[in-house]
Amino acid sequence: MTRTTFIFIGILYYLFTVFLILIVLHWINKKEKQKYQNEIANLERDKNLIVGASILSELNKVGALINNEVMQKKYDDWQKRLKEIKEVEIPKITDALIEIENVFEDKDYKALKPKIATLELQIAYVKTKSNFLLDEIREITLSEEKNRETITKLKSEYRLILTKYHNHKLDYEDVQNPIELQFENVDKLFSTFEVAMDKNEYTEVGKIVKAIDDTIGNLKVVIEEAPSIIIMGKKLIPDKIADIKKITTKMEKEGYNLDYLNIDYNIVESEKKINDVFGRLNVLNLEDSVFELKTILDYFDSLYHNFDKERTSKKVFEDLERSILIKATKLEKISNDLNKRIEDLKYSYDLSDEELSILDVIKSEIVSIKEDYARIIDLRRRGVFAFSRLHKEMEILNSKLLKTEEKLEQTLRSLGSLKEDEKRAREQLDEIKKILNQAKNNMRSYRLPVTPKSFYVELGEAAGAIEDMVLELDKRPISIKILNTRVDTARDLTLKVYNTIKESVKTARMAEVAIVYGNRYRAMHKDVELWLIKAETAFYKGNFKISLENAINAINLVEPGIYKKLLEEYQ
Repeated sequence: MTRTTFIFIGILYYLFTVFLILIVLHWINKKEKQKYQNEIANLERDKNLIVGASILSELNKVGALINNEVMQKKYDDWQKRLKEIKEVEIPKITDALIEIENVFEDKDYKALKPKIATLELQIAYVKTKSNFLLDEIREITLSEEKNRETITKLKSEYRLILTKYHNHKLDYEDVQNPIELQFENVDKLFSTFEVAMDKNEYTEVGKIVKAIDDTIGNLKVVIEEAPSIIIMGKKLIPDKIADIKKITTKMEKEGYNLDYLNIDYNIVESEKKINDVFGRLNVLNLEDSVFELKTILDYFDSLYHNFDKERTSKKVFEDLERSILIKATKLEKISNDLNKRIEDLKYSYDLSDEELSILDVIKSEIVSIKEDYARIIDLRRRGVFAFSRLHKEMEILNSKLLKTEEKLEQTLRSLGSLKEDEKRAREQLDEIKKILNQAKNNMRSYRLPVTPKSFYVELGEAAGAIEDMVLELDKRPISIKILNTRVDTARDLTLKVYNTIKESVKTARMAEVAIVYGNRYRAMHKDVELWLIKAETAFYKGNFKISLENAINAINLVEPGIYKKLLEEYQ
């Protein structure tokens, strides 16, 4: 391929690229032009729809309904506003549209875009004014249909109210006159509505319809709530008040103090509130009436709970009144008996002032409890407080008494344990002496060739500890802490002597049996004889453990495992 060919192909590619770019630019320009054409067409359409046939039609309807000065003024105002839209606002929009079309023809798209946006806002503003005007006109042209529909619904609701009233007329006896007067007012309002509609007084019709709606709404509330108000105010609450007064009088005669409930004051205030409710009911004002009467009814219902609470409190108070007196008297007697025995206790036992001071504390608490008890009983006798309060006071006092009782029982246990410890120490003294005698008998039952020196040392220590124990028991006052220490020491040392003698005798017997058993092999084995000689020497010196070991070593030479056999034979 020659150089000329390459150049020719390059030129063709260049021309094709330029041609393609021109086509794309043309297509883009065409799309943009089409877009602005559509926007201008939409603006033209929106302008033409600002004043539609409906607004002219509705305005013509109003012209046929004019029969008073007020309607004439409204009609003239609407004509004036419509004229302004048609002759001032729309021409401005038309001029703006012409200007936009000129800019479009000049293909100045940069300037065209903001002008279109401005005109869209202007058209929207004028269209809103037109729609608002149409809505105002339709309020008149459609008012008859709309008001007729509303009145039809109100009449239907009114008939239901009337039917309910006549079917239960006795329930409304106390407010019959104001209710029937209100029925007459509703009937007059319906008549007034018809007259206004006949005269095309549409500006007044809306007010009349609202007045009818409000009156029927109020009547509906009255018809629904008045029977409840009447039965609560005339029957339920007065019956409650009478019953409450009767119960109050009876309980006060029985000694109950009910002043804290303020019953008389609350009855007076309740009666005032009921009179106020019925005063408002006579003018058919029921606002919060049901709520107020229910609150009063709930209050009187709550009094029954308070009465039951007082009766229960009285029963509990009387039970505590008896039990506290009995218990306090019993504790006082025990406390006095203990205080009378203080000197004997001091003589018999080494008690510190701190240990004995608890008796003074208990005595003081009992005196305080009896004083508080007398005060509460005096308050009850004079009827100063309600039983619910006296009950709480007595429970607090009972709690104090229980704590004092626990403290006294603990003291009694503590003092009682002193005698128990002394008695137990004397019993253990006899037991310790018995164990020591058993130890001595064990030693005598087997004549040991030599008594171990350690036995005499331990025996002396045990005897000394027993003597110290006896001396402590003979002391007055006795220190229980020291006595318990002496008992523990004497018991431990005596058991040590007993165990020492027992082990020594047992070991000596086994050693003797082993030596006797080994003598049969003396003549046969020289080594056996040597070990047995060592065993005998240790035995007569009192070294029974060494003697046993030597004897076993001797016999093991001829009878391995002899220890087990010897132990079985010994047992």
